[in-house]
Amino acid sequence: MKKTVLLALALLVSLSAAYAKKPKKNEEKVSYSVQCIAFYNLENLFDTIHDEGKNDYEYLPEGGMKWTGLKYEHKIERMAYAISRFGEGVTPKGPACVGVAEVENIGCLNDLCAKLGSTYSRNYKPILIEGPDRRGVDVGFLYNPDVFTPVNVRGHELKAHYADGGEVKTRLQLLVSGYLQGDREKLHIIVNHWPSRYGGELSSRPTRDTAAMLTKSICDSIYLKESKAKIIIMGDLNDDPFNHSCAEVLGARKEREAVEPQGYYNTMWKMLDRGTGSLAYNGSWNLFDQIIISGNLANADRKHWSYWKAEIFNKPFLTVQEGKDKGTPLRTHKGGVWQDGYADHYPTMIYLIKEK
Repeated sequence: MKKTVLLALALLVSLSAAYAKKPKKNEEKVSYSVQCIAFYNLENLFDTIHDEGKNDYEYLPEGGMKWTGLKYEHKIERMAYAISRFGEGVTPKGPACVGVAEVENIGCLNDLCAKLGSTYSRNYKPILIEGPDRRGVDVGFLYNPDVFTPVNVRGHELKAHYADGGEVKTRLQLLVSGYLQGDREKLHIIVNHWPSRYGGELSSRPTRDTAAMLTKSICDSIYLKESKAKIIIMGDLNDDPFNHSCAEVLGARKEREAVEPQGYYNTMWKMLDRGTGSLAYNGSWNLFDQIIISGNLANADRKHWSYWKAEIFNKPFLTVQEGKDKGTPLRTHKGGVWQDGYADHYPTMIYLIKEK
């Protein structure tokens, strides 16, 4: 009797599912275009040649990291392979755009794009504007010209001071505005690498608050010209979503539905609440690699480009598989020792969707 009841229930569920999948009469099927927008801190992508005026001595063949041509080639290969996997299973041609951090110069990005093209058939072009960072690293931008067309590029310098009065020499905030997939619907992407927590989180907090003010002022300037602007703020913010710079100064919210059109939605916050991060420190997770979007993008209707979902790209090949660091990002260096890994941060990405 029990088996008969179970069989009847199974048949009922099967029939219900089949009926649910059956399209209604005269119902039009909707198909979508999907694009991936990503960010990746590349962890010290230096070449092996000294750049005049830059503090790149550690990453020279005779420097502390013994940074040889072989190591550089391995690093480029690792970064190219990782980026070639972004969006897999969703966007077969890879991401439309990738914001990057910790890059020494445009030459490094040229080498990275060349490797992406020759080995992985990924067509990317680089953008980088040199900034005043004390270590000589910058943020940059890779884009697939078949999918994204930049029309405006500008670097914004941060003016800030440490608690002792010293000037903060840090990365520019890189604004790239352009059109996605041939549409006349503009996206504004701001790539960031906010000041570090050097000296402690509390004492260095004002520098990141000032960075958040600069980001917000860039957005405000965009809104003055385009009230319905779709803005993406991405980068290694050296703060978590709940920290003062992100949640209060920038005003990025956890709940998407509560965000006003010119407000900001933090696509990463709930992931951190679930215990998932983009980098590990002293046995705990942080989510510094954030992607924050304007309400105009977060809550747009799907006849236009709108937000679909977010992802921390923490794939096994990017992860330490054994030992005390098991489960954390597989780095290029650990304690000054070359690990021949990828980076100390996981990439993060969002997917945008639009009705065809």
